[in-house]
Amino acid sequence: MKKHIKHFQTILGEDNVYTDSFHLSVYGFDSSRLEKAPSCVLFPRNEQDIIDIVRYANIYALPITARGAGSGMSGGCVNSGVILAMQKHFSKILQIDEENLCVTLQPGVINAQLNQILKPLNLFFPPDPASNTFSTIGGNIAENAGGMNAVKYGVSKNHLLSMRVVLGNSEVIEIGHKTYKDVAGYDLLGLMCGSEGTLGIITELTLKLSVIPKFSTSLLLCFKDIQNLASASCSILADGIIPNAMEFLDGWSIRALNRKYQIYPKDAQGVLIVKLTSNSLEAIKDEIRQIKQITRSFSPLLFWEAKNIQEEEKIWFGRKNASQANSIYGVKKLNEDITLPRNQVANFLKQVEEVSAKYGFAIPCFGHIGDGNIHTNVMLADFDNLDKGYEAVKELFEVALRLGGTLSGEHGIGIAKSSFMPLAFPPYHLELFRAIKKVFDPNNILNPNKMGFGI
Repeated sequence: MKKHIKHFQTILGEDNVYTDSFHLSVYGFDSSRLEKAPSCVLFPRNEQDIIDIVRYANIYALPITARGAGSGMSGGCVNSGVILAMQKHFSKILQIDEENLCVTLQPGVINAQLNQILKPLNLFFPPDPASNTFSTIGGNIAENAGGMNAVKYGVSKNHLLSMRVVLGNSEVIEIGHKTYKDVAGYDLLGLMCGSEGTLGIITELTLKLSVIPKFSTSLLLCFKDIQNLASASCSILADGIIPNAMEFLDGWSIRALNRKYQIYPKDAQGVLIVKLTSNSLEAIKDEIRQIKQITRSFSPLLFWEAKNIQEEEKIWFGRKNASQANSIYGVKKLNEDITLPRNQVANFLKQVEEVSAKYGFAIPCFGHIGDGNIHTNVMLADFDNLDKGYEAVKELFEVALRLGGTLSGEHGIGIAKSSFMPLAFPPYHLELFRAIKKVFDPNNILNPNKMGFGI
């Protein structure tokens, strides 16, 4: 590896090439806490640096993995070989186009910082993963991140207009246009988004922006059982109301939060939180009246409408602290982002209880019920039960797939779900993935051994 390091230093300079134990440790894991030690960490300064690195890596079959902030929850940016750390030099906003409602930027820009800059212009980038205060836009696109706003605005791919990408053969391509409609040719943007850096290394992005709504409020509803909550949420959406966010907490999460904060009725087994936004105050009031009427038949224990920002913060407090509160159930959390058809959420949660009883683990669930994305948390009391915990996770995936669901709604596959891909896709489907990978990355140097296969 020494000769490779020396070559990288000639490309980047010594201050952008690291092989010390500190850098190798820090860049060897992400928020999933899955680990794999790289050989070196490189900080490319520009697109030409990346081209030169990829061209050299092809000669010696060196694996390269592009990385943003390491905020991912699936090990998507964790790999051996070369880590390309994009945050240091690729963090510029290049153009904000107010007429076309879009922004052109480099992949290392932080999600929340972008929205801080856009706010005075009354604009925002809607995808809002929980890690938005430190996650990078490039990482959001690589994992097709979502968040609470997804029920109204969609996920990252719904806000992607164009990108520049260095492919695995070192060629640079520009995909897409600064147009909101484009049906010429295959949808390479859609293919690249969510590919976890296995097909190319993004160097520039153009994203759609949205106008910040003038008015917003939030509602808190508590139910005596999860079936009523799930049915109420489906009925709200079926009535034509599209909330900005629609979140839920299950009985496990409620009990954990109540143990510390005593914020929900003791009989509550389901909490529904609805955020409404509009440019019309009257429209919001009409939607509140509709929701009150719709949910009456599901016998809510509590219906609370926030009257000000302080009350909104109180309504969202439980949802924002659910993950932390659930730590009372174990020292290790196997956190999955299983996604289902919305009308199957109640069925899934019922079977989660059965899996919980079978394995003896608490499995609190919460998340984005508005789009069926359920954060399912298998809690382990100690690390001795890790294998048993993964058996429970596999069973939960099998349940979700039987109900028409999928392995991931926003975290991606990475290392964490790679072994489960054959559950979700037949062999020929996986062969198509391999064939696509080979077209974009013929020597398999870009983030190899992901997406459920090695090539």
